Amino acid sequence: MAIGGKSRVAKRSSSVSYASTVTTVVFVTLCVLGVWMLTSNSVSSPQTTTTTRTVTDTNSDIAFSGSNEEQPSKINEDQKDKAVFEDNPGQLPDEAVKPDDDKVSESDDLDKVKEGAAVEETRHGLQGKESAEEQEKQKMSETQISEESVLTQNQQSKQNGLKEVEDNKQMSNEEPIKVHQEETINNQDPSEDQDQIRVVEKKQINEKPKERRAKKKKKHAESIERPLETTMIGKSKKDDVAEMEDEPRVNKPKIQDQLEEDEPKGTKQPNQDQLEEDESKGTKQLNQDQLEQDEPKGNKLQNHDQQESQVQGIDNATFNDETKDKPEILNTTQTDTFQSLLKTKTNQETTEKDTHIEAQQQHESTSEETLGSTIPKESTESKNAWKSQKAQSENEKERRRDESSGKEGLYGYTWHLCNVTAGPDYIPCLDNEKALKKLRSTRHFEHRERHCPEEGPTCLVPLPKGYKRPISWPKSRDKIWYNNVPHTKLAEFKGHQNWVKVSGDFLTFPGGGTQFIHGALHYIDFLQQSVPNLKWGKRTRVILDVGCGVASFGGYLFDRDVLTMSFAPKDEHEAQVQFALERGIPAISAVMGSQRLPFPCRVFDVVHCARCRVPWHAENGMLLLELNRVLRPGGYFIWSATPVYQKLPEDVEIWNAMSSLTKAMCWDLVTIKRDKLNSVSAAIYRKPITNECYDKRPDNNPPMCEENDDANAVWHVPLRACMHRVPINPAERGTRWPAHWPNRLQKAPHWLNRTQMGIYGKPAPQDFVKDYEHWTRVVSKLYMSGLGISWSNVRNVMDMRAVYGGFAAALKDIKVWVMNVVNLDSPDTLPIIYERGLFGMYHDWCESFSTYPRSYDLLHADHLFSKLEKRCKLQPVLAEVDRIVRPGGKLIVRDESDAIGEVENLLKSLHWEVHLTFSKDQEGILSAQKGDWRPTAYQASI
Repeated sequence: MAIGGKSRVAKRSSSVSYASTVTTVVFVTLCVLGVWMLTSNSVSSPQTTTTTRTVTDTNSDIAFSGSNEEQPSKINEDQKDKAVFEDNPGQLPDEAVKPDDDKVSESDDLDKVKEGAAVEETRHGLQGKESAEEQEKQKMSETQISEESVLTQNQQSKQNGLKEVEDNKQMSNEEPIKVHQEETINNQDPSEDQDQIRVVEKKQINEKPKERRAKKKKKHAESIERPLETTMIGKSKKDDVAEMEDEPRVNKPKIQDQLEEDEPKGTKQPNQDQLEEDESKGTKQLNQDQLEQDEPKGNKLQNHDQQESQVQGIDNATFNDETKDKPEILNTTQTDTFQSLLKTKTNQETTEKDTHIEAQQQHESTSEETLGSTIPKESTESKNAWKSQKAQSENEKERRRDESSGKEGLYGYTWHLCNVTAGPDYIPCLDNEKALKKLRSTRHFEHRERHCPEEGPTCLVPLPKGYKRPISWPKSRDKIWYNNVPHTKLAEFKGHQNWVKVSGDFLTFPGGGTQFIHGALHYIDFLQQSVPNLKWGKRTRVILDVGCGVASFGGYLFDRDVLTMSFAPKDEHEAQVQFALERGIPAISAVMGSQRLPFPCRVFDVVHCARCRVPWHAENGMLLLELNRVLRPGGYFIWSATPVYQKLPEDVEIWNAMSSLTKAMCWDLVTIKRDKLNSVSAAIYRKPITNECYDKRPDNNPPMCEENDDANAVWHVPLRACMHRVPINPAERGTRWPAHWPNRLQKAPHWLNRTQMGIYGKPAPQDFVKDYEHWTRVVSKLYMSGLGISWSNVRNVMDMRAVYGGFAAALKDIKVWVMNVVNLDSPDTLPIIYERGLFGMYHDWCESFSTYPRSYDLLHADHLFSKLEKRCKLQPVLAEVDRIVRPGGKLIVRDESDAIGEVENLLKSLHWEVHLTFSKDQEGILSAQKGDWRPTAYQASI
C-alpha cells in the first residue's frame, strides 16, 4: 500500500517539478535510445517507447479517475473476484489492474498489452511462460464462472435496486478517503519523485499481462457479481469462513493478503455492514428456484451446519405461490392427512412428541377406516325399536338444567379447587351435604344413596399430598402407595382379617377377607368344589359381589377368568371401594337402600355375599328380592355369613327368616358347605328357570310384580317387594343360559330379534356383528399403536357410551377391565353387554359418576358429547372426567368435529396434554392425557 500510495500521489501531481522531472527522463531515454540503435539490433526502442507511453497513459488514467469518482463497492468486489478466480501473487499495487469502468479505448489497451508482453518475453522468458499457464487456468476459471452465471442470471434483475443502494452507500464512504489522499499529496516531498517513477515503470511493465486477463474477466465479473451475492444470502459469517476454507489451500493466504492490501481501512467496516445488510435483505428474497439452482454446487461446499441453516431458512421464509407448490417444501398428502391429525403444543416435550410421531406413521387408510365410511351410523328409525332407560324408569328424578350450549368462553376457563369437607375423596352425588341435611329419614340407608347437585360442580378435586402414579397391575393387587389413599382406619379394624395392612410407604393386601382370612384363592376353589356346576370362567363369567370390602374376592377371580362387579357404600369402612379401584379391581360406590341397583334384570350369573351385613330378611325380603331381579334364571346366590354356621340366638333368628324367605321365592338350597381352613360355611342357592314353583305356592308372598312393572327400569326407581316372572318364550332373554366364555363374547345373543332394527339400521344380529368387527379393527389398527398409549400402564377402563360393548370386547386379550356405561337416553343395550360376558351400568352423564376420584386410567367416549350437550353443559361433564381420571390417564374422544373442538378447548383449560386431533367428513378423534396440574385457589363457599 505504501508504494501504491506514493505512485498515486506522483500521478495526481500537476506541479512544475513534475513536468521537469518527466522531461528529463524522456530526454535521457531518447539519448540512450539513439546510441543503442546505432550499436545494436536489440528491441530497446519498443521498450523505451512502451515505458514512456505507459507512464503517460497511467497519468491520464489517474487524471480521469480523479475527475470521476469510482464506486468503492465495485472496486472491492472486482478485487475479490480476481483474488478468487486468478492465480494472483497478492502483492500488486492497485493501479496494476484497471477498474471495470475504465474509459481508455480498447484498441489502445490491446497495443499496450502486446508491447508489454513482447518486452516481458525478451527479458523474462520464464515469467512469460508462467503467464501463459495462468491464462490457461484463467480460461478454465472463466468457463466455470460462465456456468454459474447461467444458473444465477435470472436473479440479476431482482438485485439491481439493491446494488444501486449499496453503491451509493459505498460512494459516501469513499469521500473521507479521497480527502486523506489529497492531504497526503500536498505534503509529499518532491525529492522522492524520481525514484518512485522508476519503480512504477518497472511494476507496470511486469503487470501488462495481468491487465489483459483483467480486461477479459470484466464481462464475466459483471454477470456473476450480484448472483454470487445472492447465493450467499441466508448464510452466516461463520458459513462464509467455512466455505472459503474449502477452497484450495494454495489460494487461501493469497486471498486473505489481497483483501487486506487492496481494501482501504476506511472501507472495511462499511463493507462489513453492507454484507450483513445484504444477508438480511437477501434472506427475505430467497425462493425455491435459488435453492434448486444452488443445490448441485452447494453440495460441494456446504458442511452440516450450512445444511441446517438452509433448512431453517426455508422454515422462516415467506414463500410465494410457486414455492408452496414445490414438493421439497410441503408434501400435499402429508399436509392434508397429518396437519389436522396432530394439533400439539409448540413446547411439547420429547415423550409427548413420540405420541405425535406414532400417530403420523398410521397410514391414511387406517384413518379412513376409523373415521370414514366404515363407521356404523346410528339409525334414527332404530330409536323407535329400542327402549331407553329414561323411558323405562317411571319415577325418574326431575332436574333443572340450563339449556345453554355452554360454548362461550370455554378455553381459558378459570378453575378452582373444590371447597368441600371430603377433600381429595370428593364424590359430588354422595357427598352432597346440603341435600343430606334435608333427608327426613335414613332408615333405608337413604343417606348412602345418590343425591346429586342440581347443577354439576365445575370445581376440581385436589390431589392427596405426596400422590404418586399408581403401581401397575398385577403388582397393584398386592400393594398400593399409601399416600394415594392415606387412610388407616380400615387397617386398624380389619388388619387381623388380612384385609389391608400398613407397611412403610405402602398399603399391602394379603388377599384375605372376613370369610377367607387365609386368602381369596382358597375360598374361590372351595366354592367351586362345593358346586361343580359353577365352572368359573366358563359357565360363570359375570358375578355381583355385594358388600365387597376391599374387593379381594373379585381381584383374585381374575385368575379364574371371571369378571366381578363389586360394590359397597361409602360408609364407616373408610375408602374400601377406593382401595379396590387403586388396586385395579372393578368396584363402584353403591348401597342396597331404597332404590333399585343400576343394572338390568337377569344379567348376573352369580351373586355373592360374604359377611356383607345386609338384612336380607327385613322389609318383607325387599333387598333379597332386588338380588332376585338381577340374578339370571338358573344362577346362584352364594351366602357366606355367620347365620349359616353359628348358633347364636341372633344368627339362628336370621337363618330361620332367610330359610322361609328363600323357600317362598322358590330358590333351591343347593348345598351348605364348610370351609375347614377358614372355619366358615357357605349356603348356595339357585334361582328357578321356570314359573312352575311360583304358580304352586300356597301364599302369594312375596307377591308377583304386576305385568306392567318393567324389571329393566332402574333409574331412580324405588325398590318393590315383588318378583318378576321367569320368561318362558324361547325368543325372550333369560330362557337359555349364554354360551360358555369366551364363545359368548363374539356370538350374538339368541334373543336378538332379526325383525328388529339394530342401532345402525341393519337387523339387530347383523348390527351386533358389524359393531364387533368395527371396534376390533379400530382397536387393533389405531388404539393399540397409533395413539401413543402404553397399555401396560392401563388397567381401569371406562367406555362412557357403550352400545353393544364392541370396544370392551376388542380389548379381551389385554389385562384390562372395562366399565361399559349405557346412557340414560340411549337405546337400552346393556343386557346385550352382559349377555356377551361383559359388564356395565346405567348412568346419566349430566350427573356425577358413583366412583372415587382418580379411579380410571382411560376413558373412551364415542359420540357422547355431541348428544350430551343438548341436555346439559359440557363444563361440569369435563370437570367430572378430570375428577375420575388418574394423573397420567388418557381420554379418547370420537365425535362430531364441533364437539371435538369444544372438548379440546376445555381440556386445554384444564392443562391436559392434547396429543392428537383428526377430522374428516365432520367426524373427528381426539386423544389427550391428564397431567398433575391443580389450581391453587379454592372455590368460594356456598
